[in-house]
Amino acid sequence: MQPRSFHLTLMGYLSVALTHVAFVATACAATRPHIILVMADDQGWAQTGYYNHPALKTPALDAMAAEGLRFDRFYAGAPVCSPTRASVLTGRANDRTGVESHGYPLRRQEITLAQILADAGYQTAHFGKWHLNGLRGPGVPILLSDTHHPGEFGFQTWLSVTNFFDRDPILSRQGTFEEFHGDSSEIVVDQAIDFLAAHYERAPTFTVIWFGTPHNPFKASAEDMASFGDLDEDSRNHYGELVAMDRSLGNLMSALNQLRIADSTMVWFCSDNGGLPKIEPSSVGKLRGNKGTIFEGGLRVPGIIRWPAGIKQPRVTAFPASVLDMLPTILDLTGLSHPDPDRPLDGISLRPLFERELDHRDKPIPFRYRGRIAWIDNDMKLLSNDLNKGSFELYDLANDLDESNDLAAEMPELVNKMREPMLRWNASVEASVQGKDYPEGQVDPKEPTPRFWTEVDAYRPYFDDWKERWEYRSRLSKVPTK
Repeated sequence: MQPRSFHLTLMGYLSVALTHVAFVATACAATRPHIILVMADDQGWAQTGYYNHPALKTPALDAMAAEGLRFDRFYAGAPVCSPTRASVLTGRANDRTGVESHGYPLRRQEITLAQILADAGYQTAHFGKWHLNGLRGPGVPILLSDTHHPGEFGFQTWLSVTNFFDRDPILSRQGTFEEFHGDSSEIVVDQAIDFLAAHYERAPTFTVIWFGTPHNPFKASAEDMASFGDLDEDSRNHYGELVAMDRSLGNLMSALNQLRIADSTMVWFCSDNGGLPKIEPSSVGKLRGNKGTIFEGGLRVPGIIRWPAGIKQPRVTAFPASVLDMLPTILDLTGLSHPDPDRPLDGISLRPLFERELDHRDKPIPFRYRGRIAWIDNDMKLLSNDLNKGSFELYDLANDLDESNDLAAEMPELVNKMREPMLRWNASVEASVQGKDYPEGQVDPKEPTPRFWTEVDAYRPYFDDWKERWEYRSRLSKVPTK
């Protein structure tokens, strides 16, 4: 047995060491920014005031763009919502993560940005639409028993709903259902502000706000629709939702100023996929295609990063960037490493772009969705709407914004040059689909398949109460409630 003096000396050294570690950790945390990722649901590339939209005014987005880095070429992870959400959280193409399309669950074998940041001392929170737990249908509050709720992926705090949500929603606060009144965007932003106010002084925060706006069905207040009287009913409500969403962003920025953390907070805004068809004026402007297509109208979305402490010269950039770049960028600027360095990531760090303009992207932006594939290598875009048939189209995005001039026949050498790395990447994705990236070498067989929440027995007790709610009426009218 060691003498008492030895233990006292050892405890003294440990105390000094632990104090030093705590000091270093505190110092590192103090230099790490607060991070807020905000994402609209189905907002098209053209639906901002800064692009001179003929009907919609977005003063808050315009101010963010004027004060930060505005991307004219920012891309979703896929042409529909759940896949893009998976790419945001993992830095990986959606098929690698098991999220093939909307309503597919994110595999629990994936490593998320929220998990990495939480392990590094961040307070993490999710507010709004989740849609990574494998449930389809209009959004319902997430069950605590759900094996794929946000808490399972690193979010210590969550107020979330399975899918799209509109006015007067029911949300789940970590399994406890709460009814709210008002516009859904303003509700989740107000809740996010409460979270920030409670935590910003004690730790860096990572806040994800995923709106349900402007996904259909559309439901806006009369006041927010007032300036769109000449439009059809769907378009009036659609644009009215965007008015409220923009106002909520203004509320968020005001709160950051009041908390005196506006300069030290990185706010990254985008949409989850391209705009909707049948909305007038057009949601995508002159771009070709809409949500669900791999043309620019289905993939290119608004993109803004506002972070005065890190982006000192606001500007507009034509550099092509993607939600795949979010995780690598945030890890770079926080000085954190990915826990599995051998796991394939598909984005790059945009940190150098914060300080100067870049004229070339070294790593192309890939897309793979339902047998379709696209490969954006700076100004050139190679795509196939049916990879099994092996036919490709080639577009020069710098000179052909609406993708009307297919250059594949004129430039076969360039097609071949771009196709080879794209097919190698596709083979890598196939390996990921089979689970080869995971320590187990395979996908967990317990992962669920997509289903409607009306098929989940745990929701059945709520059917009678919900059948008269406008957002659930059509879905529950087809299902016995007893």
